[in-house]
Amino acid sequence: MELGLHVADFTWDGGTPAIGPTLADTARQAEAAGISRLTVMDHFWQMGGDSGARENAMLEAYTTLGFLAAHTERVLLHALVTGAVYREPGVLAKQVSTLDTLSGGRAGLGVGAAWYADEAHGLGIPFPPTAERFERLEEAIQICLQMWSDDEGSYQGRHYKLDRTLDSPRNLSDPHPYLMVGGSGERKTLRMVAQYADACNVFGGPGSERKLDVLRGHCEALGRDYDRIEKTTTFSFTPDSTRDELVRQLLEMRRVGFTVAYVFGQGFSDPRRAVELLASVLPEIADA
Repeated sequence: MELGLHVADFTWDGGTPAIGPTLADTARQAEAAGISRLTVMDHFWQMGGDSGARENAMLEAYTTLGFLAAHTERVLLHALVTGAVYREPGVLAKQVSTLDTLSGGRAGLGVGAAWYADEAHGLGIPFPPTAERFERLEEAIQICLQMWSDDEGSYQGRHYKLDRTLDSPRNLSDPHPYLMVGGSGERKTLRMVAQYADACNVFGGPGSERKLDVLRGHCEALGRDYDRIEKTTTFSFTPDSTRDELVRQLLEMRRVGFTVAYVFGQGFSDPRRAVELLASVLPEIADA
Protein backbone atom coordinates (compact mmCIF):
# COMPACT_ATOMS: atom_id res chain seq x y z
CA MET A 1 0.00 0.00 0.00
CA GLU A 2 1.30 3.44 -0.90
CA LEU A 3 1.02 6.47 1.36
CA GLY A 4 0.52 10.04 0.22
CA LEU A 5 0.85 13.11 2.41
CA HIS A 6 -2.14 15.39 1.97
CA VAL A 7 -1.43 18.93 3.16
CA ALA A 8 -4.78 20.40 4.17
CA ASP A 9 -3.74 22.98 6.76
CA PHE A 10 -1.16 25.77 6.73
CA THR A 11 -1.78 27.28 10.17
CA TRP A 12 1.57 26.40 11.68
CA ASP A 13 4.06 27.69 14.21
CA GLY A 14 5.72 30.88 13.02
CA GLY A 15 2.73 32.26 11.14
CA THR A 16 2.78 33.39 7.53
CA PRO A 17 6.56 34.01 7.26
CA ALA A 18 7.20 30.37 8.19
CA ILE A 19 4.76 28.75 5.74
CA GLY A 20 7.15 28.57 2.78
CA PRO A 21 10.20 27.21 4.62
CA THR A 22 8.11 24.79 6.70
CA LEU A 23 6.30 23.45 3.65
CA ALA A 24 9.53 22.95 1.71
CA ASP A 25 11.15 21.14 4.63
CA THR A 26 8.05 18.99 5.16
CA ALA A 27 8.00 17.98 1.49
CA ARG A 28 11.67 17.02 1.50
CA GLN A 29 11.23 15.06 4.73
CA ALA A 30 8.20 13.18 3.37
CA GLU A 31 9.98 12.24 0.15
CA ALA A 32 13.07 11.07 2.03
CA ALA A 33 10.88 8.91 4.29
CA GLY A 34 9.41 7.06 1.32
CA ILE A 35 6.04 8.79 1.05
CA SER A 36 5.30 8.62 -2.68
CA ARG A 37 2.74 11.39 -3.20
CA LEU A 38 2.10 14.96 -2.10
CA THR A 39 -1.30 16.56 -2.51
CA VAL A 40 -3.03 19.80 -1.53
CA MET A 41 -6.66 20.87 -1.41
CA ASP A 42 -8.03 23.07 -4.14
CA HIS A 43 -9.63 25.58 -1.81
CA PHE A 44 -9.19 29.29 -1.22
CA TRP A 45 -10.62 29.29 2.31
CA GLN A 46 -10.25 26.74 5.07
CA MET A 47 -13.39 24.63 5.39
CA GLY A 48 -14.56 25.42 8.92
CA GLY A 49 -15.68 22.95 11.58
CA ASP A 50 -13.10 20.33 12.57
CA SER A 51 -10.84 21.45 9.71
CA GLY A 52 -10.31 24.86 11.29
CA ALA A 53 -11.82 28.33 11.00
CA ARG A 54 -12.44 29.62 7.50
CA GLU A 55 -10.08 32.48 8.26
CA ASN A 56 -7.17 30.09 8.81
CA ALA A 57 -4.32 30.04 6.31
CA MET A 58 -5.03 28.42 2.92
CA LEU A 59 -2.80 28.48 -0.16
CA GLU A 60 -3.88 28.39 -3.82
CA ALA A 61 -3.37 24.85 -5.08
CA TYR A 62 -1.45 25.18 -8.34
CA THR A 63 0.96 27.83 -7.11
CA THR A 64 1.65 25.53 -4.17
CA LEU A 65 2.16 22.48 -6.38
CA GLY A 66 4.69 24.40 -8.47
CA PHE A 67 6.53 25.32 -5.27
CA LEU A 68 6.51 21.68 -4.17
CA ALA A 69 7.84 20.58 -7.56
CA ALA A 70 10.89 22.77 -7.01
CA HIS A 71 11.58 21.21 -3.60
CA THR A 72 11.10 17.53 -4.47
CA GLU A 73 12.45 15.06 -7.02
CA ARG A 74 10.29 11.92 -7.06
CA VAL A 75 6.83 12.34 -5.53
CA LEU A 76 3.64 12.54 -7.57
CA LEU A 77 2.01 15.97 -7.23
CA HIS A 78 -1.66 16.85 -7.63
CA ALA A 79 -4.66 18.51 -6.07
CA LEU A 80 -7.05 16.40 -4.02
CA VAL A 81 -9.24 17.48 -5.67
CA THR A 82 -9.72 20.43 -8.01
CA GLY A 83 -13.20 21.91 -8.31
CA ALA A 84 -13.95 21.62 -12.02
CA VAL A 85 -15.89 24.90 -12.08
CA TYR A 86 -13.09 26.92 -10.45
CA ARG A 87 -11.11 27.30 -13.68
CA GLU A 88 -11.83 27.23 -17.37
CA PRO A 89 -10.95 23.67 -18.48
CA GLY A 90 -8.43 24.77 -21.10
CA VAL A 91 -6.58 26.77 -18.45
CA LEU A 92 -6.74 23.86 -16.00
CA ALA A 93 -5.29 21.47 -18.59
CA LYS A 94 -2.50 23.95 -19.27
CA GLN A 95 -1.73 24.36 -15.55
CA VAL A 96 -1.38 20.61 -15.12
CA SER A 97 0.73 20.08 -18.25
CA THR A 98 2.97 22.97 -17.16
CA LEU A 99 3.41 21.35 -13.75
CA ASP A 100 4.13 18.07 -15.50
CA THR A 101 6.83 19.66 -17.65
CA LEU A 102 8.54 21.50 -14.82
CA SER A 103 8.38 18.56 -12.39
CA GLY A 104 9.83 16.08 -14.87
CA GLY A 105 6.60 14.18 -15.45
CA ARG A 106 5.28 14.05 -11.87
CA ALA A 107 1.99 15.92 -12.22
CA GLY A 108 -1.52 14.63 -11.88
CA LEU A 109 -5.02 16.02 -12.00
CA GLY A 110 -7.43 15.16 -9.25
CA VAL A 111 -10.80 16.65 -10.14
CA GLY A 112 -14.36 16.69 -8.85
CA ALA A 113 -17.60 18.61 -9.21
CA ALA A 114 -16.85 21.09 -6.33
CA TRP A 115 -19.02 21.52 -3.27
CA TYR A 116 -17.92 24.57 -1.23
CA ALA A 117 -20.62 27.05 -2.21
CA ASP A 118 -19.81 29.63 0.48
CA GLU A 119 -16.21 29.87 -0.72
CA ALA A 120 -17.28 30.29 -4.33
CA HIS A 121 -19.96 32.86 -3.57
CA GLY A 122 -17.60 34.73 -1.25
CA LEU A 123 -14.99 35.12 -3.97
CA GLY A 124 -17.39 35.66 -6.87
CA ILE A 125 -16.67 32.32 -8.57
CA PRO A 126 -19.62 31.06 -10.66
CA PHE A 127 -21.14 28.06 -8.89
CA PRO A 128 -23.91 26.41 -10.92
CA PRO A 129 -26.49 23.98 -9.51
CA THR A 130 -25.37 20.43 -8.80
CA ALA A 131 -26.53 18.83 -12.05
CA GLU A 132 -24.75 21.45 -14.14
CA ARG A 133 -21.56 21.14 -12.10
CA PHE A 134 -21.44 17.43 -12.94
CA GLU A 135 -22.02 18.17 -16.61
CA ARG A 136 -19.18 20.67 -16.52
CA LEU A 137 -16.97 18.17 -14.70
CA GLU A 138 -17.37 15.62 -17.48
CA GLU A 139 -16.73 18.20 -20.19
CA ALA A 140 -13.65 19.44 -18.31
CA ILE A 141 -12.27 15.89 -18.18
CA GLN A 142 -12.87 15.45 -21.89
CA ILE A 143 -11.16 18.75 -22.68
CA CYS A 144 -8.12 17.92 -20.55
CA LEU A 145 -7.72 14.51 -22.19
CA GLN A 146 -8.04 16.05 -25.63
CA MET A 147 -5.49 18.77 -24.87
CA TRP A 148 -3.07 16.13 -23.56
CA SER A 149 -3.39 14.14 -26.78
CA ASP A 150 -2.32 14.72 -30.38
CA ASP A 151 -5.75 16.17 -31.19
CA GLU A 152 -5.54 19.97 -31.51
CA GLY A 153 -9.00 20.27 -32.99
CA SER A 154 -11.99 22.07 -31.62
CA TYR A 155 -14.16 20.94 -28.72
CA GLN A 156 -17.88 21.57 -28.78
CA GLY A 157 -19.72 20.77 -25.58
CA ARG A 158 -22.89 22.01 -23.98
CA HIS A 159 -21.05 24.33 -21.60
CA TYR A 160 -17.60 24.76 -23.12
CA LYS A 161 -16.55 25.53 -26.67
CA LEU A 162 -12.87 25.64 -27.64
CA ASP A 163 -11.76 26.56 -31.15
CA ARG A 164 -8.36 24.87 -30.87
CA THR A 165 -7.10 22.60 -28.07
CA LEU A 166 -3.42 23.42 -28.56
CA ASP A 167 -1.16 22.62 -25.60
CA SER A 168 2.58 23.11 -26.17
CA PRO A 169 4.89 21.84 -24.82
CA ARG A 170 3.31 18.43 -24.53
CA ASN A 171 3.19 16.84 -21.11
CA LEU A 172 6.04 14.50 -20.23
CA SER A 173 3.77 11.90 -18.63
CA ASP A 174 2.83 9.18 -21.10
CA PRO A 175 0.14 9.05 -22.32
CA HIS A 176 -1.01 11.93 -20.13
CA PRO A 177 -0.82 13.17 -16.53
CA TYR A 178 -2.34 10.91 -13.88
CA LEU A 179 -6.10 11.50 -13.75
CA MET A 180 -8.14 10.97 -10.59
CA VAL A 181 -11.86 11.64 -10.31
CA GLY A 182 -12.76 12.25 -6.68
CA GLY A 183 -16.11 11.56 -5.07
CA SER A 184 -18.46 8.74 -4.14
CA GLY A 185 -21.55 9.44 -6.24
CA GLU A 186 -22.67 6.07 -7.56
CA ARG A 187 -24.51 7.14 -10.70
CA LYS A 188 -22.31 9.93 -12.08
CA THR A 189 -18.93 10.19 -10.35
CA LEU A 190 -18.02 6.51 -10.25
CA ARG A 191 -19.22 6.09 -13.83
CA MET A 192 -16.83 8.88 -14.86
CA VAL A 193 -14.02 7.10 -13.02
CA ALA A 194 -14.72 3.94 -14.99
CA GLN A 195 -14.95 5.82 -18.27
CA TYR A 196 -12.02 8.24 -18.03
CA ALA A 197 -9.81 8.01 -14.95
CA ASP A 198 -6.68 6.31 -13.72
CA ALA A 199 -7.93 6.44 -10.12
CA CYS A 200 -10.90 7.04 -7.88
CA ASN A 201 -10.82 8.70 -4.47
CA VAL A 202 -13.48 7.46 -2.04
CA PHE A 203 -13.68 8.14 1.67
CA GLY A 204 -13.03 5.03 3.73
CA GLY A 205 -15.30 3.72 6.40
CA PRO A 206 -18.82 2.25 6.30
CA GLY A 207 -20.09 1.97 2.76
CA SER A 208 -16.72 2.13 1.02
CA GLU A 209 -16.83 -1.53 0.00
CA ARG A 210 -20.17 -0.90 -1.69
CA LYS A 211 -18.70 2.08 -3.56
CA LEU A 212 -15.93 -0.07 -4.97
CA ASP A 213 -18.48 -2.70 -5.98
CA VAL A 214 -20.45 -0.01 -7.82
CA LEU A 215 -17.25 1.06 -9.58
CA ARG A 216 -16.64 -2.54 -10.61
CA GLY A 217 -20.13 -2.65 -12.08
CA HIS A 218 -19.53 0.50 -14.12
CA CYS A 219 -16.27 -0.96 -15.38
CA GLU A 220 -18.04 -4.13 -16.50
CA ALA A 221 -20.72 -2.10 -18.28
CA LEU A 222 -18.12 0.04 -20.10
CA GLY A 223 -15.65 -2.76 -20.85
CA ARG A 224 -12.98 -1.27 -18.59
CA ASP A 225 -10.53 -3.38 -16.58
CA TYR A 226 -11.40 -2.67 -12.94
CA ASP A 227 -7.95 -3.74 -11.78
CA ARG A 228 -6.28 -1.02 -13.87
CA ILE A 229 -7.96 1.71 -11.80
CA GLU A 230 -6.25 2.76 -8.59
CA LYS A 231 -8.51 2.74 -5.56
CA THR A 232 -7.47 5.58 -3.28
CA THR A 233 -8.89 6.92 -0.05
CA THR A 234 -8.31 9.81 2.33
CA PHE A 235 -8.34 10.06 6.10
CA SER A 236 -7.01 12.26 8.87
CA PHE A 237 -5.13 11.74 12.09
CA THR A 238 -4.33 14.02 15.02
CA PRO A 239 -1.40 14.55 17.39
CA ASP A 240 -3.17 12.17 19.79
CA SER A 241 -3.26 9.33 17.24
CA THR A 242 -0.97 6.40 17.98
CA ARG A 243 1.15 4.44 15.56
CA ASP A 244 -0.85 1.27 16.25
CA GLU A 245 -4.13 3.08 15.48
CA LEU A 246 -2.76 4.27 12.16
CA VAL A 247 -1.54 0.81 11.23
CA ARG A 248 -4.95 -0.71 12.05
CA GLN A 249 -6.79 1.91 10.00
CA LEU A 250 -4.52 1.51 7.01
CA LEU A 251 -4.63 -2.27 7.04
CA GLU A 252 -8.43 -2.19 7.20
CA MET A 253 -8.48 0.14 4.19
CA ARG A 254 -6.19 -2.26 2.36
CA ARG A 255 -8.53 -5.13 3.21
CA VAL A 256 -11.45 -3.22 1.69
CA GLY A 257 -9.51 -2.84 -1.54
CA PHE A 258 -7.74 0.51 -1.36
CA THR A 259 -4.15 0.53 -2.60
CA VAL A 260 -3.27 4.17 -1.86
CA ALA A 261 -4.10 6.25 1.22
CA TYR A 262 -3.73 10.02 1.26
CA VAL A 263 -3.28 10.89 4.91
CA PHE A 264 -3.37 14.34 6.49
CA GLY A 265 -2.47 15.51 9.95
CA GLN A 266 -5.18 17.59 11.59
CA GLY A 267 -4.26 19.95 14.39
CA PHE A 268 -0.46 19.74 14.06
CA SER A 269 1.28 23.04 14.73
CA ASP A 270 4.33 21.63 12.93
CA PRO A 271 3.55 19.33 9.96
CA ARG A 272 6.94 17.65 10.24
CA ARG A 273 5.69 15.88 13.35
CA ALA A 274 2.88 14.41 11.26
CA VAL A 275 5.41 13.18 8.70
CA GLU A 276 7.44 11.49 11.46
CA LEU A 277 4.36 9.56 12.60
CA LEU A 278 3.48 8.53 9.04
CA ALA A 279 7.05 7.47 8.35
CA SER A 280 6.96 5.18 11.38
CA VAL A 281 4.14 3.08 9.88
CA LEU A 282 5.61 2.73 6.39
CA PRO A 283 7.56 -0.49 7.08
CA GLU A 284 4.36 -2.34 7.99
CA ILE A 285 2.18 -0.73 5.32
CA ALA A 286 4.45 -0.81 2.28
CA ASP A 287 4.23 -4.59 1.82
CA ALA A 288 0.60 -4.93 2.90
